[in-house]
This record gives sequence, structure tokens and C-alpha cells, in this order.
Amino acid sequence: MGERVGNKTDVIKVPVPRLSLGMFVTAVDSQGKVNIANPGQIKSREAISKLTKNGIKFVWVDVERSSEDCGLKKKSVTPPTKPKKVTREQSQEKAKRLMQEAKGLVKKVLSETFEGKAVQVEPFEDLAENMIESVMLDADAFKCISALRSKDAYLLEHSINVAFLLVTFGKYLKLEREVLKQLAVGGILHDIGKVRVDNKILHKPGRLTPEEFEHMKLHQVYAKEILSETEGLSQISQDVCLMHHEKIDGNGYPNGLKGDELTLHGRMSCIVDIFDALTATRCYKEAMSPAAAFKILLSLTPFHLDEKLVYEFIRCIGVYPVGSLVQLSDGRIGIVWDAKDRDALHPILKCFYSIKHKRYTEVAMIDLSKSELHIERGISPSTLEVDPSPFY
Repeated sequence: MGERVGNKTDVIKVPVPRLSLGMFVTAVDSQGKVNIANPGQIKSREAISKLTKNGIKFVWVDVERSSEDCGLKKKSVTPPTKPKKVTREQSQEKAKRLMQEAKGLVKKVLSETFEGKAVQVEPFEDLAENMIESVMLDADAFKCISALRSKDAYLLEHSINVAFLLVTFGKYLKLEREVLKQLAVGGILHDIGKVRVDNKILHKPGRLTPEEFEHMKLHQVYAKEILSETEGLSQISQDVCLMHHEKIDGNGYPNGLKGDELTLHGRMSCIVDIFDALTATRCYKEAMSPAAAFKILLSLTPFHLDEKLVYEFIRCIGVYPVGSLVQLSDGRIGIVWDAKDRDALHPILKCFYSIKHKRYTEVAMIDLSKSELHIERGISPSTLEVDPSPFY
């Protein structure tokens, strides 16, 4: 760029054509003589042109007094800091906020749909992106939060959990990110038609009569009507919404689709919808353990569910998924806390209660790959005499 002056390392000689805005000129070289005239920062291109017109070929520039972006100063480089490791507690806090945000959005849209307003897809796409991000960063944190179910918010939680499970399943099947997003949107909206179902039937604490079941089935007809007025909803999202009650043998509803008429995404939604419904506490039934739910899924193949896909789903979720409860061989109860890169039978457990002694124990993290203990069985929260939720 230029030469330094003696020991004064902060002043350099610069050819006029190489001047740039922000340089601080202290003197000019006029026909070999140094003249100090109007020192100051170059504010405009005109000032450089004026120097050229006056036959000035070189100027002296004070580096320290020149601006940061003039190209003379080396920008200070901050050494990259190692990203802080996010703890499970932090991940769960984030997952909890996402779950609350999701519930709020679904509640709002269900209410607006009930009033006859059209569904806006964009907010769900944003929510789906956040959900995918959460699954990519720490799926286990979201699994633990979604394991905390409440009877009174079933419709909201079921929609969000179905979306989350579809993203998890889709990621396992190596589907593209855009497809994951559309699966999530479909999952969140899959029960939208239930806003038009009679509340007495929707929340009936017992088995539905044949007439009531026929009315309940109408939620898919209502869903079709609602979705037909929804702009920008992808085909994949629609398949998730409108195929989750179809059966491979053609005996499902609303369209009695059969075999290959059910798309991959529709088949996935059938499996995920049933699994989440079985593992949730409802006003008329207690939650089932994931292992028990898997047995039912397998019993529904191949006439209702896609058998190959059910096995893939079981491999994806794991026999003892994170967030589920298990009983150990010493009678203690634990939450499956970490299963990443581990075989299904040797997760890390967070133990807090003893069935044998019917009392809380000191909270202990047990790595089954380094323990003599083993899992006796998966259990449902409803079979416990205590509430496990404070330990999540």
C-alpha cells in the first residue's frame, strides 16, 4: 500500500490512486516536497479527484487516525470460543417453551376454525421449523417433555406429539428436511375436524355407541372441508391429515383407500396417531407403556397398518423410549433419560422410587451398560402410586 516514514510507524506514504474513503491524510507530496495542507479524513471521491487534478501523486496517511474500514487497519480477530455444551435441563427448558408455544398456537387456530375462519399455514410452518430444530439438537429433551401428559389437554398435546413423532420417524427414515416440515404441519393439523364434533361425544368418558362413532368419524369429512379452504397446504400435509384413519385393507375412513392408495406419509400418520393415542392418558382410559402399545401396533398388521413400516417405527422409537418409565430388577422405578448411541436394553436411567419399599429413593443416574441391574419391564405412569412428573 505504501512506505513507512522513519520510526514513525503510524504514518505511511500512499499513492493517490490507492487512497480510499476514511484514510487520514496529514501531508501531500507536491513535486517531491512535503506540504502540510488541510490535514483530515477523506470523506468523498471528489477529494481524491481534486488531488489528482492538482498533480499530487503521493500523500502521507496517519494509520491510527484513519477509520476502521478504510483497509489500512488489521481488524482485531477474536479467537473463536468453544460453543458451550447445552445441558439437558437447558434443552428441556427450550423444549418446554416450544411445547407451550405450540399449544397456544393450536388452541388459537382451533378456536378460529370453530368460528369459521380459514387456517393460515405460515405460523405452523414456523412452528414446524422450530420443532425440527429441537429434534435435530436434542430429541431426548422433547421426548421427556412430551411424556408429561395431562387429561384435559389431550387434543392439543396429541396434535403436537403426533407432529413431533412424525418428524422423529421421518428423520429416522432419512426423509428430506422440507418433507419433515410438511409432515409436522400435517401432524399439528391432523385432528382439525374435531372442532366441529359434538363435545359430549368428543369427551365422552366411555365407549362410543355405533351412532356416536359414526358422528365421530365425521371429523375427517369436516377436516376435508376445512383443508379445502386452506391455502398453501402441501400434499404431504394433506395426506397426513386425511389418511390417518385409513386402513391398508380398505376398511378405513373417510375414503376407504386401499393398499398403494395410501402414500408413505399417510401410512406413517396411521401408525403415529395410534401409538400416541395408546400412550396418552384420556378421560376414559389410562396411558399404556410404549412396549404394550407396540404389541397392539403389531397386532394391527398387515390388514390395518403397514407391517414393514411398523417395525421401522419400533426401531426408531426404541422399546424403552426416552421419557418412558421402567422397572429395574431391584424394584426401583426410573425414567429412561438417555438412549443416544446405545442399544435398547442399556439406556441411562434416572431412578427416584422403589416399588419394593413403596417410597421415594435418593435420585440416582444409573448407566445400565455399567451395571448388574437390568430392566424388568416398561410401566405406565397410571400403575404407579406416585406422580413421576417432578423428576422429569
